[in-house]
Amino acid sequence: MSEANREIQELLVDYAGALRDGCIPAFLKSLTREEAKRIDSSREFWENAEVWRMLNSTGFAGKAVTPDVSLFISRVDAKIGSRLKKAKASLSRKRTTGTKYITKPEQRTEKSI
Repeated sequence: MSEANREIQELLVDYAGALRDGCIPAFLKSLTREEAKRIDSSREFWENAEVWRMLNSTGFAGKAVTPDVSLFISRVDAKIGSRLKKAKASLSRKRTTGTKYITKPEQRTEKSI
C-alpha cells in the first residue's frame, strides 16, 4: 500500500487485502488525495469492493466469533444491585436521623457574685 498514485485495479487489490486482514483504516490512511478522488468517482471500484465484501463475509462466516457477554452482563447487574442497596440504605438513614425536634432553650438563672 506504499506505492503512490495507484490505479483503480491496484487500489482494489489493496482494499481486498485490507478487508481480509481487518485493517481498513490503514488502507484509508495510505490513500493520497488523488487516489481518494479517483476512488470516489469510480463506479468500478465500488461495484468490485461490494463483491469483495460479500466474498470476505462468505469466506470468514464459519470463523466469525461473537463474544460471550454473559460475564459483562452479570457484572453490570451486580453493580446495579449494589447501587440500589446503597440508595435504600441512604434513604433509611436520612429518615431516622434527619428529623430533629427543636425545643426552646431553657432559661438559665445566674447568681450574681
